Amino acid sequence: MMIPDSCVHDSSMENGSIETPCTPEEERRIIEELTDKAEANLREGNLYYVVSSRWFMAWQRYIGKIEDDYPFDSSSVGPSSVASSCTKDRPGPIDNTDLVINEVKDKDEDLQLHRTLQEGHDYELVPEEVWERLLKWYKGGPVLKRKMISVGEQRKQFSVEVFPVHLRLIDSRDQSEAVIRLSKKASLRSLYEKVCQLKGLDPEKICIWDYFNKKQGTILVSCSQTLEESNVLMDQEILLKVPVDGVTRDSTGKSLAMVPVESTGSTSSIAGGPSMSNGHSTSYNSNTHEQITSTYGDMEDGHDGLKPEAGGDRGLAGLQNLGNTCFMNSALQCLVHTPYLVDYFVQDYSSEINKQNPLGMRGELALAFGELLRRLWSSGRTPVAPRVFKGKLARFAPQFSGYNQHDSQELLAFLLDGLHEDLNRVKQKPYIEAKDYDGQPDEEVADEFWKYHKARNDSVIVDICQGQYKSTLVCPVCDKISITFDPFMYLSLPLPSIATRSMTVTVIYGDGSSLPMPFTVNVLKEGNCKDLIQALGIACGVHSDEYLLLAEVFENRIYRYLESPSEPLAGIKDDEHIVAYRLPKRDADLTRLEIHHRYQDNDRKLFLTPFVTDLEDPQSGADIYLAVERLLSPLRRKEFYTSTSMDYSRENGSFSGNTCTDQLGPEIQSTGEIEGEGMPSKDFTFQLCITEDNCLAKLSSHFSWRPIMKNTPIRPSRLAKFLVEWTEKEHEIYSASYLQVLPEVHKSQIFANKSKQQEAVSLFSCLDAFLKEEPLGPDDMWYCPQCKEHRQASKKLDLWRLPDILVIHLKRFSYSKWMKNKLDTTVDFPIHNLDVSKYVKSNDGRHVYKLYAISNHYGGLGGGHYSAYCKLIDGENKWYHFDDSHVSPVSESEIKTSAAYLLFYERVKHNSNGTSDEPSEHLSPS
Repeated sequence: MMIPDSCVHDSSMENGSIETPCTPEEERRIIEELTDKAEANLREGNLYYVVSSRWFMAWQRYIGKIEDDYPFDSSSVGPSSVASSCTKDRPGPIDNTDLVINEVKDKDEDLQLHRTLQEGHDYELVPEEVWERLLKWYKGGPVLKRKMISVGEQRKQFSVEVFPVHLRLIDSRDQSEAVIRLSKKASLRSLYEKVCQLKGLDPEKICIWDYFNKKQGTILVSCSQTLEESNVLMDQEILLKVPVDGVTRDSTGKSLAMVPVESTGSTSSIAGGPSMSNGHSTSYNSNTHEQITSTYGDMEDGHDGLKPEAGGDRGLAGLQNLGNTCFMNSALQCLVHTPYLVDYFVQDYSSEINKQNPLGMRGELALAFGELLRRLWSSGRTPVAPRVFKGKLARFAPQFSGYNQHDSQELLAFLLDGLHEDLNRVKQKPYIEAKDYDGQPDEEVADEFWKYHKARNDSVIVDICQGQYKSTLVCPVCDKISITFDPFMYLSLPLPSIATRSMTVTVIYGDGSSLPMPFTVNVLKEGNCKDLIQALGIACGVHSDEYLLLAEVFENRIYRYLESPSEPLAGIKDDEHIVAYRLPKRDADLTRLEIHHRYQDNDRKLFLTPFVTDLEDPQSGADIYLAVERLLSPLRRKEFYTSTSMDYSRENGSFSGNTCTDQLGPEIQSTGEIEGEGMPSKDFTFQLCITEDNCLAKLSSHFSWRPIMKNTPIRPSRLAKFLVEWTEKEHEIYSASYLQVLPEVHKSQIFANKSKQQEAVSLFSCLDAFLKEEPLGPDDMWYCPQCKEHRQASKKLDLWRLPDILVIHLKRFSYSKWMKNKLDTTVDFPIHNLDVSKYVKSNDGRHVYKLYAISNHYGGLGGGHYSAYCKLIDGENKWYHFDDSHVSPVSESEIKTSAAYLLFYERVKHNSNGTSDEPSEHLSPS
């Protein structure tokens, strides 16, 4: 570990001392105190600084804050990235150059960041006090200063504005172009001042126009209204005009009266950048307004306010992409092509607007959605720019502000819930006391739950989109059964995995009973470590009194243990090296021994694969020497064997003299170098060392190793690391070929034949997986009222009541501690006659649906794209592909793809004889 030369203890933060601390621990303490102090005083206007994640993580490793974090990310290539991440050396100067666009600027504040950067992945945000301390200790730069702002409407949140608004100023006098950068919270008056400062003009003698899509729109009057409230978008154009006669005129030449419009605090808003969050969740409630106010910018671009007219190209308008808003456009197209919602929003629904609901948005979201729907159904094929709607969305759901890609399902969930609260017919929600329904029939309990739900929630969204689950919990101890009936807005179905993955793992025997041996097994691609252990156990014949301990080996040391059975296999890459240590099961407290190897004549670096074994209460170095000799015994050459051995006892973890019956590997036997299967005498040839540093992934030959003798006492601990010092003598005695090279988890075949197309999964299989009984997770323990304790109960869901509009979410995205993953599994879903009657337990008739819309997601995480397939509701029964602004017809046979993410179904109305007019697809649950 490197210690800086100027090592002065910082004993007092108040005395102004800012010298480099003596230890990483002291440095960590100082920074944590400064961070806690800053987070206790969050307020608008606080300064934060952008720091490259690459440098910041190296610093965190140095101070020991992320010792066990998995080092790989999407940008790491090969083992070199891991090698750099495993060091505890003090990092060099702060280096933010990887964040900045390669442009020469006069001031650090003007440096532009790459738009694709994401917090937590590419950069971190630190408070001003922390930055000043780090800069004093490490120097470097460039300095990237940002301000904290307040976002959100009713429930405000503090957020750091990493990407200020960039506007392209067009000067009408010479058509020259300049860039203006301001906070989205800056006022229009500040915009005027910035422009006049740049152009050397008098603010009283100019006017600035909204020039979105290079069309002269609304005049931006100099006032206190913010850019956010004025629907100004990132990178859009604004037009500078300098009237010759001092009279401001519109695009038709008519004179305009310049009347400043002050901010009402309730207008639509849009601005920001790719990332507005700095991880702070501190929030507070703002006062709600009773009136819905509207300014000159509250209508979507070009909206004439008329009701949609019949005929023509109704419903074929696309939505302009405002910067990574395809997720929003896809979900919106599915909703605006929902028959019930079209009928509702083209009529007068003003009487149902709930302006007082504290859970709603004063009706503004519903009004914005209604106006957008009308516009899309009345503009023919002209694309619509949903600036006002996105502004409302950003104000009431700050998580969707900015221009990062988001999840269309998360947006849909917020939008349906927000529309419901804005249109809730219940003005005063009654208090309903919980009752005990033990012994009552399910039908009566379900009806009672639904009645109580409707007493508090009654809207068009509830009418058409909400159904009811039956949820059954069973206590594993006392068998107490708890049944509740809960509402749902959509079904989130898991995708059963059928794809397999070939994985090669080397099994090393922790008792030295056999040679290391690689085994290749097939497991589910989306499986977990439990699946891998079960497959390996069958392959290598693990006994009932043994278990397998998985570990990743990197650079001849154990980098991490994979001890959690639920750890996804997606976290293990094909080019990694995985070892399974075969160990005996024992109830006693054991000490885990890690035995590493170092060759004295090879720069004293670690080599060979480490051993792992468990010992019960080792007392002295002799116990360790015996264990190591046993582990090495399968590698001993023939001329160094004796006729006796020390047999390992699984019961007590000790050795005794017996005839060895070790099974030798074919490679060593074929060399003719081994004549017997005995063990050596107790005169050990090798030297052992021990280290006090037991941190995973940080073992190094440069650490402090001290030799141990047979009589050296061993301090009790859960993990002890030892080192075998190899010399020419050890190479003469042992054949180490089995420990030199570990096979990769999966060796890619460059010229291998392409695998056959993956088999499709039935939508009914997804429903079965969703409704099967399974235990709750360890983080979702249920409090059993009979046991009076939290229990890991089993949970079973059943469908009880289904809505007229059934939305199905296919859970394609999975998340683990170290990575995110997308499933590209093809789901075979019915377009006509989706019959889910067998899944509904209320026995209230048939439940048959027809598909009318699909939200698709293409590509991977972060860089994917959304589009939608929708069927027109005007009787054509034709499908269209809505890809942002572009709309094109598509045949029904083309809409089933592996990109399907959200499925929108409408209930089929049956004739008096119980039949429907829908064509049959012969798709039904088995």
